[in-house]
Amino acid sequence: MPLTVRLGLFYGAIFIGTGVSSPYLPVWFAHHGLSGSRIGLILSLPMLARAFTAPLLAVWADSFRLRRTALLILAVAVTVAYALMALPGGFAWWTVVWFAASSMYSTLSPLADVITLRRAKIDGFNFGWPRGIGSAAFIVGNLGMGAILTRGSPEVVLVWMVAAIALTALAARLLLPPDPVHEEGHVAALSDRMAGLSGLLRDPVFMTAAVSAGLIQSAHAFYYGFSTLAWKRQGIAEDMTGVLWATGVTAEIAFMWFLEPWRRRVGPRNLLMLGGIAGVTRWSALAFSPPLWSLFPLQLLHALSYAATFLASLQLAERLSTPRNASAAQSLNSALSGGVLSGVATILSGWLFDRTGAHGYLLMSAMCVLGLVGAVRLYGVRRLDPA
Repeated sequence: MPLTVRLGLFYGAIFIGTGVSSPYLPVWFAHHGLSGSRIGLILSLPMLARAFTAPLLAVWADSFRLRRTALLILAVAVTVAYALMALPGGFAWWTVVWFAASSMYSTLSPLADVITLRRAKIDGFNFGWPRGIGSAAFIVGNLGMGAILTRGSPEVVLVWMVAAIALTALAARLLLPPDPVHEEGHVAALSDRMAGLSGLLRDPVFMTAAVSAGLIQSAHAFYYGFSTLAWKRQGIAEDMTGVLWATGVTAEIAFMWFLEPWRRRVGPRNLLMLGGIAGVTRWSALAFSPPLWSLFPLQLLHALSYAATFLASLQLAERLSTPRNASAAQSLNSALSGGVLSGVATILSGWLFDRTGAHGYLLMSAMCVLGLVGAVRLYGVRRLDPA
């Protein structure tokens, strides 16, 4: 099996679960009687801690000889944690278990990105191809669960999530290449791994890039946490919500698969600017609950607000890191976009949803504006100029 397909299937195993958990886990929590504020708190706590948990997990992941070992262990641990969610422990229990599960799960994709980015450079393939297969799997989970929920119980959401992460654990062992963490095949000392992480934290250019991209990426927090519930208030059923989410992800896939030459010419700084501008446009419009027909063109902006920003952040982190701290760079990058910034945004989103409904999207627009301010500062950095 070609390596691009194997990597793509691994991403697929990850994202066929995310395609259900991202839009529908709030529905599962609501089914069990939780308010928007409590849902926002549960979802946000692991995000807030990710600025600490993600770098530490990345340093831990680099303690193995092979990169896939950590991915296998994490996937098995998340499988157990998801299964424990089924116990009737209530709000406090779900908060603790979801914190552990989400902290580990969110590290899978950036660690896989390190493997895929390296292989794409060595073997000369488009990173967007395997990553796009993962996005396609997201659509499968998204549409499949949307159809199921129109007829079945929200309890099925958790069953799907457990099955998907168990599949991810199997895929980590069977599909990922046995790439070493270090080319020499040795295991780096903890002091060396921590030094690499410290260098990133003290690099103002890296932190500016990561925070700017993180603000634009984390501006999806209201959409991820409450778009399903907001559209339901408008009278839009779950199966149509699945179609709307799938529209956005389809645009993301097309961007990753077919615009590689254009992306290379544009460069990561310009991609980041495009992502921020698209985010301001998208969230400002959604704040006023536009009619169903207009939601489809707004969802196409996901190609820029998410995909362009995501790829820009990966490229910026790769250019501003070295092989010894590549895992930490991508994990820090992910920790900010899906971590502390997204955690704060998710808490505020839950509070805003309870009080203002869809108008909470306006906060997301403001976050994109702040991200654009930081992105502008990157244009004077020579380290990011084309070679």
